[in-house]
Amino acid sequence: MRSFFLAAMLALSLPLAGAFADLARAHHGWGWATDEEFQLTGTITGKRLGNPHGELTLQADEAEWLVEIGQPWRNERAGLTEDVLANGTEVTVHGHRSARQGERLMKAERLVIAGKEYDLYPGRTS
Repeated sequence: MRSFFLAAMLALSLPLAGAFADLARAHHGWGWATDEEFQLTGTITGKRLGNPHGELTLQADEAEWLVEIGQPWRNERAGLTEDVLANGTEVTVHGHRSARQGERLMKAERLVIAGKEYDLYPGRTS
């Protein structure tokens, strides 16, 4: 009876594990973004720095955009700090936008603030 119960639990859990893995892959990494380079200039109106990656909210062209920046270690290496990413700061973001039509979401590769470049992925060829 016990081996039947364990086999049933295993059979039920495998599809769930696969579904959660698909959800994780759908967002993390670059698979959700276009291959085409994209540039956006706007004003920082909000930020969240932390795991799994930081996010900036930008006001650009009368629309609000969400910009994914790096993981905490990547942002630190690039020189992106709370002070550099202060609300009201104008920033130009280079990266890739969401492949989903109409979604105002992009993943940053490089930011330019006050003429200084902050490269999140040095050596990355887009």
